[in-house]
Amino acid sequence: MLDVAVAVFNEHGYDATSIAALADRLGLSKSALYHHFDSKEQLLGVALEQALGALEGVLTEPGATEGTATERLAFVLRGAVRVLVERLPYVTLLLRVRGNSAVERSALERRRTFDHAITALVREAQREGSVRADIEASVATRLVFGMVNSIVEWYRPTGPEGADELADDVLAVALDGLRTR
Repeated sequence: MLDVAVAVFNEHGYDATSIAALADRLGLSKSALYHHFDSKEQLLGVALEQALGALEGVLTEPGATEGTATERLAFVLRGAVRVLVERLPYVTLLLRVRGNSAVERSALERRRTFDHAITALVREAQREGSVRADIEASVATRLVFGMVNSIVEWYRPTGPEGADELADDVLAVALDGLRTR
């Protein structure tokens, strides 16, 4: 049910999707849909949690908390790509929310918190001397995650690269471009 709702949200946009359209796609009545979810916004919240919870989870894994800042940064970037590939429709939905509801604003705040954690890792790696210090850490974070987030627009799970190979490519471009020479 959730996968279908996310597909409809991604196809038509959350705001433009009605409960009637969701129920129709699911082959349910509106009342049957309301039996499972109190509102369209609750459904959105559950869907966004699939992406946000997984991304936030990467930050608590041992690879994100142990080792040098550069090793932790690489681990988190690899994990973010893995989450994106494994939960592509959910991350796509997350990247399209604009803050038009309380659920969306909460999701955006959680994304900002995630971004701040990555920026802190970049700053730490800069202090270690393992990544370039001449690029503002917050700008580097935005640029790298701009690249990572763009994957939702072109990546196809049936293509030649899986999550690991794609993460290798992202790390090569991102970190080799940031590392000191």
